[in-house]
Amino acid sequence: MSGAAEEKSVPRKRAAAGKAATSGGAAPAGRRAAGEAAPAKKAAGKAAPAKKAAGKETAAEAAARKTVPARKAAPARKAAPAKKAGTLKKATAPVKKAPPPKKQLVAPKKATAAVHAAPAKTVVRPAGNESRTALVRRARRINRELAEVYPYAHPELDFENPFQLVVATVLSAQTTDLRVNQTTPALFAKYPTPEDLAAANPEEVEEILRPTGFFRAKTKSVIGLSKALAEDFGGEVPGRLEDLVKLPGVGRKTAFVVLGNAFGRPGITVDTHFQRLVRRWQWTEETDPDKIEAAVGALFPKSDWTDLSHHVIWHGRRICHARKPACGACPIAPLCPAYGEGETDPEKARKLLKYEKGGLPGQRLNPPQAYLDAGGRAAPPLGAG
Repeated sequence: MSGAAEEKSVPRKRAAAGKAATSGGAAPAGRRAAGEAAPAKKAAGKAAPAKKAAGKETAAEAAARKTVPARKAAPARKAAPAKKAGTLKKATAPVKKAPPPKKQLVAPKKATAAVHAAPAKTVVRPAGNESRTALVRRARRINRELAEVYPYAHPELDFENPFQLVVATVLSAQTTDLRVNQTTPALFAKYPTPEDLAAANPEEVEEILRPTGFFRAKTKSVIGLSKALAEDFGGEVPGRLEDLVKLPGVGRKTAFVVLGNAFGRPGITVDTHFQRLVRRWQWTEETDPDKIEAAVGALFPKSDWTDLSHHVIWHGRRICHARKPACGACPIAPLCPAYGEGETDPEKARKLLKYEKGGLPGQRLNPPQAYLDAGGRAAPPLGAG
């Protein structure tokens, strides 16, 4: 029984072994490859989530890409104000470079208050192609302002008659009116008339006129004009320009001083102060006195000529000096194209003022009462103080 049973069991064992082989035991090579591929599929299965993860990353990247412009846009929005700020800086840059802020100093507060001017810039900077009408308006406005500053302006030579005035004016060349006023009292006390001076001893006259400088030439002129007055005009000073300029030592400037202040006939006195100021104010570019007289006279009515001369000359002697103008204390600073040529600091400029503007005596020993009423002080005689 055992042998038959064993024989029967052998086929059974073999069949079991075949089943085991087919079910996963020692499988054929193809099944092994399939078995090996299975893990690959499993790996692929595992990789599938990676792909899905990659898909998720791609979506995140896409979202990031969508958000990146937003992030870039944010700085762009921040940059936009920066650009605007840059444009503002560019806009303000000319203001920093431009000189107007410095030239605003041109009109000190006191000066503008004193002048109560309309926009000073329209006057301070006359255009190179300034029209004739604009020039006339500007010049007349300056004269009006000076008339308010010097309402008591007058000839600064002491005289009692036309003869004394013409002699004093001739003596005022190359010296101050004060020096002439200190000298003429002795001259007129000794030689009161043209006839007296015409017959004078030149050496005695020279000694009297020595303080005025160039006393020999001046002696010759005053004795010569006195002789001409005595011989040709009956000892009287003529009241016509063409007659006055024939006298020795008398030119147009002297003639207009005499005509305007002794006879009330308008004339423009073009002395060194007048020449300097009208060029600074750009009223004319002429340098010849006769041409300056014609150019400036054409800007004003003839009735204004004598007072205009006083206003300009007084301003030149007191404030608008040749070497160092007192710009910071000038009452017409907003109207002056040459502002800044002199001292602009108000305190320093005040120290440059002369005569009554600086609290000092004037040039006349016997000034008009209006001058004294305005606070002016008479000058001391020669040798006093």
